[in-house]
Amino acid sequence: MTTTVDTSFAEPAATPLALLLLGRQADPNSERGVECPGDLPPASDPDLVERARAAKAKLGDRVFILGHHYQRDEVIEFADVTGDSFKLARDAAARPEAEYIVFCGVHFMAESADILTTAAQQVVLPDLAAGCSMADMATAEQVAECWDVLTEAGIADTVVPVSYMNSSADIKAFTGKHGGTICTSSNAKRALEWAFEQGEKVLFLPDQHLGRNTAVRDMGFSLDDCVLYNPHKPNGGLTVEQLRDAKMILWRGHCSVHGRFTVDSVREVRERIPGVTVMVHPECRHEVVAAADEVGSTEYIIKALDAAEPGSKWAIGTELNLVRRLANAHPDKEIVFLDRSVCFCSTMNRIDLPHLVWALESLVEGRVPNVITVEPETEKYAKAALDRMLALP
Repeated sequence: MTTTVDTSFAEPAATPLALLLLGRQADPNSERGVECPGDLPPASDPDLVERARAAKAKLGDRVFILGHHYQRDEVIEFADVTGDSFKLARDAAARPEAEYIVFCGVHFMAESADILTTAAQQVVLPDLAAGCSMADMATAEQVAECWDVLTEAGIADTVVPVSYMNSSADIKAFTGKHGGTICTSSNAKRALEWAFEQGEKVLFLPDQHLGRNTAVRDMGFSLDDCVLYNPHKPNGGLTVEQLRDAKMILWRGHCSVHGRFTVDSVREVRERIPGVTVMVHPECRHEVVAAADEVGSTEYIIKALDAAEPGSKWAIGTELNLVRRLANAHPDKEIVFLDRSVCFCSTMNRIDLPHLVWALESLVEGRVPNVITVEPETEKYAKAALDRMLALP
């Protein structure tokens, strides 16, 4: 019997949120990570494509272009390597001969690349407005105040900070200065295991969902072992007793894209596509992760789909650019976006082909635009935290 697979990728419906991203409607409930005022840039035109090729060819080995998985296809086309934020930063560090690292990602990623590369290399972010709403949810001042709260509660000496890679250099430096480590979505469990060998409690920054999902789903903690620290409330909105009883002190931060997936999204796709496997990123809410069939990092999702059987059906809960690219790469499988609403990372999408061409042509002309530089003291402690992660077994 021959099985017919629908290999077309169904674009999300023209919902109010989708229209928002096209600049045609407002969404008062949206937040910075998913809103995108104004028109999205048009697809690559031939002139821009040729200009990018010409500029890259002129620069040769002097430039190394990094492309995050969530970037537009028109940008990925010119990337020397693709990957998640930490993989890309390490790839840059492995290319000391490249004078210029052009990071097609967001600000905290470029900071990590600057920390890990040599002083002779310059990291360029094609658009300085490409930030990260999650990283912005924890400032150095807020985290310092939190540490004061923990100190006054008499527990700071027992707390080990663990910060997600998706954090600013300042937060990474705080983590390093207080004996903590960095984690990615791939090694969060190992990082937490290490942290609990060093102390009794963990302050997890800045993504509450990755911290909660790792502790509860992967390590056997209960939801009661976790408390949520809100930097906008006195004492984080917690009592001294709550802080003393907690094992995981979770920062009130989240990914604006992954946070939009709901249990209703999972239920709806199961009804629409019988036999579908739902796979989501651990930055999703705990109830969504609990309702999914598989949970894993961006790299995990890519490898799982590479290894999946032809004819299998998948609904993926992560950023839309990546899901669409995976669907196009695997025409023998049915791969759909978990939610019917559009879910681009709008800050990541600021790095478009016009910005990349401008950055490359500036380098050809001898001007280095949008250099990302981490100040030495911050770099010192942030690198200490990153080095602890690299030393994890």
